[in-house]
Amino acid sequence: MPPHCDAMDGPVVKAAIRALDAGDAGLVLPYVHESGEKEVGESFDRAMRARALGPDARELADRYFFETVVRVHRAGEGAPYTGVKPAGLPQGPAIPLAEQAVESGSAEGVYAFLSRELKEELDSRLGNVTALAAHTDDSVPAAREYVEAMLDFEVFAHRVHTAMHAGSHGDGTTGRQG
Repeated sequence: MPPHCDAMDGPVVKAAIRALDAGDAGLVLPYVHESGEKEVGESFDRAMRARALGPDARELADRYFFETVVRVHRAGEGAPYTGVKPAGLPQGPAIPLAEQAVESGSAEGVYAFLSRELKEELDSRLGNVTALAAHTDDSVPAAREYVEAMLDFEVFAHRVHTAMHAGSHGDGTTGRQG
């Protein structure tokens, strides 16, 4: 996954900031697995007490809380914790479009982008298969090259389909409701 949930400008840290500013740990709890609630709550309480000791303590307490929340969030995803990343890291084009969709309630921008990208990729891979098909009788190496390209195309299509129907963390459950 592109750097995002574990970045200073990602949704987990943004929720942690809102929680600290509002004095309400509940604002960040949706981002952590239920088994991590106690640890996050205890970390929140410690951070809130330390924040009252001055600006340096506040900065340190906030960072401690961000690190805890991101670590617990990542553990809930079954992903390793590699620290809180700086803001502004490249996220690729899909994440910002998905965020805009969440804000607007419309997936049209994401759909347009992904459908265009998928069409280009499928056309490119199939074009390679088609070009190589004309030479399958030339030699065994040429036929092998065709078979590799054909299998690459078919496996790519399968992986896209599998990804489309995977749960939010690739657990095999459908992402669709109802």
